[in-house]
Amino acid sequence: MSTNVEGPDVERWRLLLETGLPAMVGALAVTVALIVALSPLLRRIALARPTARSSHTVPTPQGGGIAVAAGAVAALAATAAVDPAGAPAGLQAAAVAAGVAVLAVTGFVDDVRPLPPGPRLVLQALAVGVVVAALPGDLRIVPALPEVVESVLLGLGLLWFVNLVNFMDGLDWMTVAQMVPMTAALAGLAALGALPFEGGVVALALLGALLGFAPFNRPVARLFLGDVGSLPLGLVTGWLLVLTAARGHLAAALLLPLYYVADATLTLGRRLLRGERVWEAHRTHFYQRAVANGLAVPQVVGRVALTNLVLAGLAVWTVVRPGAAVATAAATAGGAAVALLLADLGRPRTGRLSSRGSP
Repeated sequence: MSTNVEGPDVERWRLLLETGLPAMVGALAVTVALIVALSPLLRRIALARPTARSSHTVPTPQGGGIAVAAGAVAALAATAAVDPAGAPAGLQAAAVAAGVAVLAVTGFVDDVRPLPPGPRLVLQALAVGVVVAALPGDLRIVPALPEVVESVLLGLGLLWFVNLVNFMDGLDWMTVAQMVPMTAALAGLAALGALPFEGGVVALALLGALLGFAPFNRPVARLFLGDVGSLPLGLVTGWLLVLTAARGHLAAALLLPLYYVADATLTLGRRLLRGERVWEAHRTHFYQRAVANGLAVPQVVGRVALTNLVLAGLAVWTVVRPGAAVATAAATAGGAAVALLLADLGRPRTGRLSSRGSP
């Protein structure tokens, strides 16, 4: 911490370190313990077997996200308990915890026995609706829009974000490469006042859980996150991004997930134009095409992680130096970085694959 930080900033950093670091370490320890304890069960009931559309070549247990979801619920429950009953922050945290529980159960059932797209989407919409309904009434991102229109758009955007995080979890360490830089940056934004303090604690808890999961998912993975983990991750991080945008830092909220949003959205659009069944499994995301074209999994996730570190740095820059000029410059630089990454991942290559990743 810089010695020239003054006044309330010092207190905010101190509180975040005192509360958030124990939450991060605790989430890491709990995640590792739960994964070790649950691994035998997951091998029996949640084994992902390779198919023509898979990126892995040997049966691998999935559902490691149970531990990550548990860490998220614990952090949210602790946040809800900080405030007296009825306080806005506590109600929000409780609503997000309820949404995480719904998505975790839905995801686990889907990991064990795939659900039809219809019921799955309804349950996701229910979880998202609970979170949007619990947002403060004065929370506005685009004040020019009528409140009801903004609420509907937030709900649709959050629903898409939950699904795209799930779609992008298709390679060993891909979720780690995206979510570790993003949650660390969100915690930094909380320290800078761009995100509520409670959001920073939740971000650090998620960071700890992801670091605990990472060794088990290292290429070649011994365990996959599964829908039980990716769906709740999408909901919680999406909620934190909404809170960031609502504090006047829309550029930061858009920059942090930019690679995931670009890859998933462009891929969906391409599949829609081809008339494909977009709810079915496929291997046409940019990162999947990179592996199919000859890049090894560590090379792909390394490129993704590096780009996300750049995006995180740009997001923090927009908060430290607020203003239209900096936001525009950061958005331009971030868009260029993501465009270069997508072009690189989509470029045909020759060579033998060294490892394969998640389903």
